[in-house]
Amino acid sequence: MSGEKRFLIVNDDGIKSEGLWILARAAEKFGKVWVVAPDSQCSGVSQKVTIFEPLTVLRQESPGPAEAAWSVSGMPADCVKVALKVLLDFRPDFVLSGVNNGFNAGYDTAYSGTVAAAMEALMNGIPALAFSMAYNRDTETAETFLPALLEELLQKDPGPAGIWNVNFPGVPARDCKGILYQRAIAPLQIYQDRFDCEDLEDGGLLLQNTGGRCHAEDAPEGSDIRAVLSDYISVGTLRCPVL
Repeated sequence: MSGEKRFLIVNDDGIKSEGLWILARAAEKFGKVWVVAPDSQCSGVSQKVTIFEPLTVLRQESPGPAEAAWSVSGMPADCVKVALKVLLDFRPDFVLSGVNNGFNAGYDTAYSGTVAAAMEALMNGIPALAFSMAYNRDTETAETFLPALLEELLQKDPGPAGIWNVNFPGVPARDCKGILYQRAIAPLQIYQDRFDCEDLEDGGLLLQNTGGRCHAEDAPEGSDIRAVLSDYISVGTLRCPVL
């Protein structure tokens, strides 16, 4: 790759997330890194932004490679906005979002703060990539394959109004079966909803979502869910709905 790149790294799991710094270490091989992330967990917020409340931004010590790191008391999309409008005195070459703790595949991409942060970057004219891995599972595959895959995707066009969306299986690197490209969005949720209900004294209901993950065979061949639940790295594209 020619020339040193400037990367903005964001996520939705928060500034202390392990996946955030896995991504920062991979990006450092190709340029300089700046990190702006939520100060707390923000999974499932999609492209929500903070409007009626002030945002607190704090400089953070970097447990990994970064020219500077900040936490923001807002959403992933807020982090991108604040970085571009306030914190950085330059436009990054790429925005990298993740590595999310939990898959972003199938219909679940619609809820993803990780994907939404990448879309916010794209809406500001900056190429973006989103990365996710299995929830609370082995991170070795992501750490092993991410640098080479990042180098490859930085040089490829995801198509008009698109971002790259990558999911790593939660298996050791030796058990990863390879990389599958051009994976389509599976027409189902990877995390299935099921609610346990408890009656409350005031007549209301207390609901707890206890649903589990679907199975590989539930998703069609050629889809992102089928790939990642079959222990492949899934690479596909997502289009911004407003561009």
